[in-house]
Amino acid sequence: MTTESKSVVTRMVDRVLPRMPDFYGLMNDQCDLLVTAMEEFVEYMHSGDPAKGAHIADVLEKQGDVLKRRNMVVLGDAFATPMDREEIFRAIESIDHVLNYAKTTVREMEAFDVTPDTYTLEMAVHLKEGVDALQAGFRKIAKEPADAAVDTEAVRKSERQIEKTYRRALAELFKAEAHHAKLTADGGGTGSDAMRCMTLILSRREVYRHMSNGGDRLARAGQSLHDIIVKIA
Repeated sequence: MTTESKSVVTRMVDRVLPRMPDFYGLMNDQCDLLVTAMEEFVEYMHSGDPAKGAHIADVLEKQGDVLKRRNMVVLGDAFATPMDREEIFRAIESIDHVLNYAKTTVREMEAFDVTPDTYTLEMAVHLKEGVDALQAGFRKIAKEPADAAVDTEAVRKSERQIEKTYRRALAELFKAEAHHAKLTADGGGTGSDAMRCMTLILSRREVYRHMSNGGDRLARAGQSLHDIIVKIA
């Protein structure tokens, strides 16, 4: 058979049985971008550099939206998929949600005029660890899905660490609130001082809560990975 004949046959086969898109590669693209964003998220929480925050919110998150839309279009157009479409859909959505939470955390800190502290940095580090595990797991599922189970457990561990840090951060805030209330009652502070302190406490608590919710989104992404492993391993 000539090369030209082979080309004609190939085109005919592709029309009848279109090639399956590389969904593993598409999801890996999302994970790779998420890792990059989390690296900058940790740097932002370490330095408080507004430029780092702006790059996450204005550049990387938008790149994430582009990848998500691309993957959804490919999923919608695909003739066949290597696993249930619903599993792929949830994975695409859940990976993107983690990146969205990084963006909205930055925006909340800007809106509330809250600067990074040891707790936001610690939670960011645990998020990054979980995202690294998520990336490792999605890289394995194409050829070694059973081996990715350890990565799903690492994602869950990161979420638990975030929650522990969140509780410690809240306990510290409540101590500060109680101390300032006592100081005001003893005549050591004014009403306006108390109001400023309360505003700061509430703003910081909201940021902590938002980062805790980001951990929940990370856990959902890990669950999506786990569900895929169960189906294809």
